[in-house]
Amino acid sequence: MATSIVITSGKGGTGKTSLTGGVASCLAALGHRVLCIDMDIGLRNLDLSLGLSDRALMDFTDVLEGRCSLERAAVAHPVIRGLYLLTAPILLPVRPLSGQAMAQLVRQAKEDFDFVLMDSPAGLGEGFQLAVCAADRAVVVCTTDASALRDAQRTVALLRGRISRIHLVVNRVQPRLLKRLHTTIDDAMDTAGLPLLGVVPEDPQVMLCANRGEPLILAASRGAAVAYLNIAKRLLGQRSPLMKLK
Repeated sequence: MATSIVITSGKGGTGKTSLTGGVASCLAALGHRVLCIDMDIGLRNLDLSLGLSDRALMDFTDVLEGRCSLERAAVAHPVIRGLYLLTAPILLPVRPLSGQAMAQLVRQAKEDFDFVLMDSPAGLGEGFQLAVCAADRAVVVCTTDASALRDAQRTVALLRGRISRIHLVVNRVQPRLLKRLHTTIDDAMDTAGLPLLGVVPEDPQVMLCANRGEPLILAASRGAAVAYLNIAKRLLGQRSPLMKLK
C-alpha cells in the first residue's frame, strides 16, 4: 500500500529538505517509485537537493487549479530511476489553497507511486497545515540544540491526534558537541517524546552536493548518505542498525 509522509520541523535550519531528498533518493534506488512534493511556497529548495532545478517547470498549484495534470507536472530524475519531483510555486497564490484539494492530489499520487514524501516548510503555518492534511505518517526532524528540541515538541503537539505514526530523526549530529553539551540522543528522544527513526551526522558533503545540484547518494558512500539509506530501509520495515557516530 502506498504511503504519504510529511517531513517537518518546528524551525528552519534542521536539514529537513536535505533529509527529504536523501531518503527519497534511497527509496527510489531500492526499487520504489517515489514522488517528492516541495510544500515550501516561495522558498522552495528541494529541487536543488535533487538536482532538478532546471527541469521543474510546473508546480503543485498548477495541478490543484487544473492547469496541468499530475503526470505532466511531476518531473522524473534523469539518473535515479523511479524518483520524481512536484515542486512548489515561486510566488504565493492569490487565493488560499484548499486542504481538501491537496489531500485529493496526494491520494491520486498514491495510485502511481509507492511513497509520497512532502517537504513541509519551517514553522507551523499554512504550508505545514497543507502538508499535514494529506499525510499518513510524519517524520519530525530536529537537531540537538535546545531551541530545535523545543520547537519539535510544539510540532509533535500539533501532529498528535491527526497522525498516528510519528517518528523522530535527529539530524546534523556532532558527537564532540554532544559531549561538550553533556547531552545524548536519548535526551533528544525524551524531549521530543517520539520513537527514533534515525540519526544523521553533520556532513559537509550534503551542502557541497546541493550546491552542485547532485543527489548525495550519487556522490558519497558514507556519512549522511549511509544514514539516509538506513532510514529508507526502516521506512520499508527492514531492520537496520543506527549509525555509530564518532
